[in-house]
Amino acid sequence: LDLDTAKQELAEFIPHVKNISDSSIRKMAGRDLARFKEFKKQGIAVRFGRFTQKENEQIRRNVAEFLSLTGIESAEKVLFTWRFPEEREAIQRLKAEQRFCEKISEGIPRPWRLIYYRARKIFDPNNYKGRYTQEEKEKLKKYHAMHGNDWKKISELMSRSNLSVAMKFSEIKSAVNYGPWTREEIQKLKLAVKEVMKRKLEMEDASCVSSLEQSNEDPWVDREKLCQQLPWTEIETKVGSRFWRQCKQKWNSILAKKMSKGQESERETQALQNKITLIKRLYEMKVEDPNEVNWEELSEALGNLPKAIVQGQFYRLKVSSVPLWQRKTFCEIMDFLVEHKLPEFEEKL
Repeated sequence: LDLDTAKQELAEFIPHVKNISDSSIRKMAGRDLARFKEFKKQGIAVRFGRFTQKENEQIRRNVAEFLSLTGIESAEKVLFTWRFPEEREAIQRLKAEQRFCEKISEGIPRPWRLIYYRARKIFDPNNYKGRYTQEEKEKLKKYHAMHGNDWKKISELMSRSNLSVAMKFSEIKSAVNYGPWTREEIQKLKLAVKEVMKRKLEMEDASCVSSLEQSNEDPWVDREKLCQQLPWTEIETKVGSRFWRQCKQKWNSILAKKMSKGQESERETQALQNKITLIKRLYEMKVEDPNEVNWEELSEALGNLPKAIVQGQFYRLKVSSVPLWQRKTFCEIMDFLVEHKLPEFEEKL
C-alpha cells in the first residue's frame, strides 16, 4: 500500500494514527493491517492499554511454540538477540524463515509492536531482580552522567531491564520526599499541572488560550481532561521534591476531594453509596480481570465521575477492606467485598 492509503485503512482501527510516524505506519501496514481486518471479521476490536492476564498467557504460549518450532533454547535469545553475538546471525535467520512477527502476535488483537514490547518485559531475566542496593543506585547515577538517557546501554551495564533503570533513575535523580505533602509542594504541583494543561489547550485551540492570556482569568478546563494522561516526568521536574508517581497519585487525590460536593455528612453518605454501587456493578460484570472492566459504564453509574477517579476508588476500597489482597485474584477480591463488606456498607448507609 502507498502511505496515504495505509493511513486511511489503519485509521479505522487506530484513532491516533495521525500522530504516528510514517516509518511506523509502513511497518504497521505490513505487520498489522491484515490481522486487524481478520479480527474485525470475527467481531473483535483492536485493544490498547494494559494487557490482560489472558493476553499475557497467550504471549507465553506463542513464544513457547516458536521456540519448539525453531529449536532456539530460550526466549531471551529470541527477544534479546543482540546479547548473543556468536549466535545472532543464525537466530535472525530462523526468525525470518519462521515468521517470528506473525507467530508472536497470534490471537492477540493489538499492534505487533506493543505485543513485542510486552513479551520482552515478560521474558527479560533482568526485569525481576528485587530492590536496588545503594551501590547500584550510585552506579546508575554514574552511568547516566556518562550515557544520558541511553537506557539500553545503561541496562546492559547494570544487568537490569531498560524500564527498570529508567524508572529507578526517575526516583533517585533528586532528593525525594516520602513524607506528607507540604503546602508549598502542593502549590508547585497545581502550578505544574496548570502549565502543562494550558499548553495542551493552546495546541488544541490557540485562539482560546491567546484570549485568556489577554485577560487575568485562568483557563476553564473540562474535568475529564484533568484526569487524562499528563506528562508526569515533566511535572516531576517542576515539583522538584517528588517523583512522578507521587505527583500523579497526589493529583488524583486532589481531584477526588475537589469533586466531592456538599457538607461532610453528605459526603460520607455519598461515599458509602458509591462503594455500594461500585461493588454491585463490578460484581454484575462477571469479569475475571480488572483490565476487562468497562470503567466508562461504572463512571456513569457513579454520577459521571472521571474514569481515573473511579479506578482510584476501587484501588483504595480493596486495599482498605480486603486482607492480603495482593495474594488474591480479582474474582476472590470481589467475592470478599460482596460477602463481607457490602452488607456492612448497606447497614451503615
